[in-house]
Amino acid sequence: MRSAPKGLRLHIGIFGRRNVGKSSLLNALTRQQVSIVSAVAGTTTDPVEKPMELLPLGPVLFIDTAGVDDTGALGEMRVQKTRAILDRTDLGLIVATGNAWGPFEEEIAAELKHLGTPVIAVFNKRDLEEPTEALRARLLGAQIPVVLTDAAHGGGIDALRAEFVSSAPEDFVNPPGILGDLVGPGEAVILVVPIDQEAPKGRLILPQVQTIRDLLDNDSWCVVVKERELREALDSLKKKPALVVTDSQAFLKVAGDTPDDIPMTSFSILFARYKGDLPEFVRGAMTIERLRPGDRVLIADACSHHPIGDDIARVKIPRWLTQYVGGKLAIVNTQGRDWPEDLQEYKLVIHCGACMWNRREVLSRVLKARQAGVPITNFGMSIAWSLGVFSRALAPFPEAMEIFSPTGTRPTG
Repeated sequence: MRSAPKGLRLHIGIFGRRNVGKSSLLNALTRQQVSIVSAVAGTTTDPVEKPMELLPLGPVLFIDTAGVDDTGALGEMRVQKTRAILDRTDLGLIVATGNAWGPFEEEIAAELKHLGTPVIAVFNKRDLEEPTEALRARLLGAQIPVVLTDAAHGGGIDALRAEFVSSAPEDFVNPPGILGDLVGPGEAVILVVPIDQEAPKGRLILPQVQTIRDLLDNDSWCVVVKERELREALDSLKKKPALVVTDSQAFLKVAGDTPDDIPMTSFSILFARYKGDLPEFVRGAMTIERLRPGDRVLIADACSHHPIGDDIARVKIPRWLTQYVGGKLAIVNTQGRDWPEDLQEYKLVIHCGACMWNRREVLSRVLKARQAGVPITNFGMSIAWSLGVFSRALAPFPEAMEIFSPTGTRPTG
């Protein structure tokens, strides 16, 4: 389980003021000296990550953060990094001592609740002072479980682990499938996997691997081909496949080679549902129809790979959008966790599939776009719309087709 991708791990963020014992708590939870522990306030500067397996939950990622009350210019930068962790936290621990639950703790709790993230209040150093019954009752009334610990001596750690199980988000305990509701046991799927400059040497990319595993888990089977071999693969099967899934960049050729009576979609659109918000991304893609030359569009790529000459985010999507809109757009590219503070200057945000991230971080970005009043979609959806195959690529998803109406638009598929 140590090799499980970060995107499949429950992200447990540890927040609190300086010197409340956050690092000691992480060390006690992992039974390892992961974070430096010191009596000096502010010892933890950058977030510290520790992956491990936590039964019965499975793979988790603990994230120890700097104190939210840090001061000075450097302190403010540390606090900003801490707050950035909120966006990818699936389960938040707010660590305090004694009765010191005040504005810092309330603000973090409110932000986590706003993101839909469950919160656990951890009162550490219980051997020195415990919270009052009134404070405990107030937190429990706010749907925040309370656990008392003495991390330096291992006290309360088992109770905290038990609370993880009770408080873990439902979509982690019972995660949605990628294809299980679309393809039945014994049915076949053809996966179209182009091998080009961006394909990693000697392996497949994570969405392709996860899709194959999901099919196997659901007792389905698949044929993996490059786009040039799709037609031959279709002809060789005695029974037509239940679905064809392609890399979005090969949409036009795959759509042309796949008979109309065989459903077709892309890995990116599958992950729009698996990692993001499919209805929101459908609505976002539909706004491409209203783009005009000169409009500002943000294209966000979560991966930190070095862009190649024909990069999907910097070259291909801008080219297809320009052709569709009929003029050059003002494209702004971001990579990794870079994200503009103000989204309101953009007409559209186009996000990658975020296969290496957890779903919470993607949904956090969707929420920020919604709050700014800016539509958001993902790579596959924008490509399908720009190339005129949107309705066909969306057809396997009835809930998405209820939102999309091709009447009066060009991409009727």
